[in-house]
Order: sequence, then C-alpha cells, then structure tokens
Amino acid sequence: MTAPRIIVTGTDTDVGKTVFAAALAGAIGGHYWKPVQAGLDADGAGDADAVARLSGLPAERILPEAYRLTTACSPHRAAEIDQVTIDPASLALPAVDGPLVIEGAGGVLVPLTRRLTYADLFRQWRAPVVLVARTSLGTINHSLLSLEALRHRQVPVLGVAFVGEANPDSEATIAAMGDARHLGRLPHLDPLDRASLAAAFRASFAVADFLP
Repeated sequence: MTAPRIIVTGTDTDVGKTVFAAALAGAIGGHYWKPVQAGLDADGAGDADAVARLSGLPAERILPEAYRLTTACSPHRAAEIDQVTIDPASLALPAVDGPLVIEGAGGVLVPLTRRLTYADLFRQWRAPVVLVARTSLGTINHSLLSLEALRHRQVPVLGVAFVGEANPDSEATIAAMGDARHLGRLPHLDPLDRASLAAAFRASFAVADFLP
C-alpha cells in the first residue's frame, strides 16, 4: 500500500489550514511539511511549531521548511524582501517513510515566484488536495473559484474540509456545485489544544477518507 501524500491548501489566508493540517497529520500518524514559511511570530516561530504543539507528532516528523522567510506576506514578495531566490527544484516532495501532509500558504494561486503559483506546484507534485474553507460569508465564491483553478491544472481534489460554525446550505452548495466531497467540519475550539483538536477531528472526519 502506498503511503498517502496529501496537500492542505485553503481558499484564503487564516482559514484554518494549519490547525486542520495538524489534526490530519496527527490522526494519520504522518509527517508534516510546510515548504515555504513566510512570516514568523515575535519568538521566531512559524506554522511548523504550531503543528508540533497541536498534532502530537514526534519532533522528527515535523520536517524543516525549504525556505523560512521573515515577512508575513506572499512568499514571492517575502523572498524578495529577504533577498532570497526560491528555486522550484528545491521544492520536490521529501521522501519519508509513511504518510506526508504538506501545507501550502494562503490560497491556491498565491505566488511562490513571479512565474510560479502554489497550484502550479501542486500539479507538479501530482498529490491530492484538501481544500480548507471557512463557513462564513463569501466562502461559496472563494471555494468554487479555488476548485476551478485546481481542476484547470488537473490537480486531483480529495475534498473540502470546512472550518467554523455549521452552515449547512453553504457547505452543501460548495460540495454540489464544486463536485467535491464534503470531508467534514472543524468547529472553532476554545481551548484549542492537542486533546480538543484530536477529539474534534475524530468526531467530524473519517480517517479512512484520507488513506489509500
């Protein structure tokens, strides 16, 4: 059986990709990799640090970024500010023993360079994508546009994972009009910690949907 490589992307920034990626990686006992981190907090931490805290994965399964950039903006611009050149050849999927969860940045058409978007990179990787979408106002448009952009590039779509309060009509509309599987929904969690996230994922998602 081939271990899955699953890409987690979103309709926009701050939709819950990192939290979902942490939950998924923990649930399937995978490795986690964010190829480009653009923006660090005051302590110099990035999304990989949040995943390490929330997923319960051992440290060796949190893979180092190919690029770790300072400014919280689109990776192409963050790289320019840091005077770094992002080489697409350095963004090949790492070889790991077991499942791998890869997290993108922002939405599917966020540029890595002035010639390459994340969606272009997803096409090269040939791995299925989970689209993370808010349940709040505007999500139908953003989700359908994102699905259209992925399919235009022949990127396989595993389904849509929603984050937020239940919005049954919007969720069903996106699944139907986007011809995409509704994988489940993570509610906003307070507190958000390893235990609450694992429990919410188990209650809302079927691990079998993510495995070959």
